[in-house]
Amino acid sequence: MNIEGSNPAQEVFRSAGRGPCEERALVLTAFGIESSIRFDGREWLLLVDSNDALRALAQLHQYKLENVAPPPPPPAPKLHPHAWVGALAYSLVLILVALAISSGAWRPDAFDLGALDGERVQAGQWWRLWTSLTLHVSADHLFANLGGGVWFGFLAARQLGSGTAWLLIVTGAALANGIEAQWAPPMYRSVGASTAVFTALGLMAAHSWKLRYPLRQSWARRWAPLVAGTVLLGWLGTAGEGTDIIAHLLGFVVGCALGAAVGFAAVETALARIPQWLSGLIAIVSVALAWSFALRS
Repeated sequence: MNIEGSNPAQEVFRSAGRGPCEERALVLTAFGIESSIRFDGREWLLLVDSNDALRALAQLHQYKLENVAPPPPPPAPKLHPHAWVGALAYSLVLILVALAISSGAWRPDAFDLGALDGERVQAGQWWRLWTSLTLHVSADHLFANLGGGVWFGFLAARQLGSGTAWLLIVTGAALANGIEAQWAPPMYRSVGASTAVFTALGLMAAHSWKLRYPLRQSWARRWAPLVAGTVLLGWLGTAGEGTDIIAHLLGFVVGCALGAAVGFAAVETALARIPQWLSGLIAIVSVALAWSFALRS
């Protein structure tokens, strides 16, 4: 379009090549704004009538917003090998403890000695925070926690490494038990690995969120891991008769705190100095040590 003879022309865009000016001239034409293109000796200019300048600038700005290149996809997360090792160790510990108690290989009162008892924990029997995680009241109870723990633990181990993940899961679940025991009624008793299951879920969800947060993504994508984890907590953590909802919630919250903390570079670097096998061994030894105190009490 030629705007010769109209009001003074005003520049609304410039570029090194003619193509971008022609492209934007077509945009302005679609909105009924006449324009012209000139070369000033160094760059190409897109000119419009001064009366149309504000409207042209607004349309060009909108055009720019609509044609911004999408951010590059986030880099693929680092996945650790051998995630199945921790899941296998978790399964073996739960099954061996169940066999030792059901077969009478341990003391007849071993179950009572290992159960989470609020009054006795407050009296100093700290080992119950760990031993209670390995006890179950029925085969169904055991198999449910085996399935959930293996699945969420495996996924967390893929993110953090098998040893690191299970050390955080076991320690976080014991911490959640400790919080519940301190605030529970004196006669409160609980058993089961479900606290560890939901600690693993929170650990995985918060760590994924922390890794996504700095990326150029929509808020929905950044917060999706935590939202998904909370939905799973509500779906799986409240089902069934006699479900200890508070234990599940505390496990999830502690797991989230640990997962977010591990997302900080300094914490991640410190944990990376500990070999995965050593972290996993510490997790197993903590449970074994707790049972040794329980059986000698």
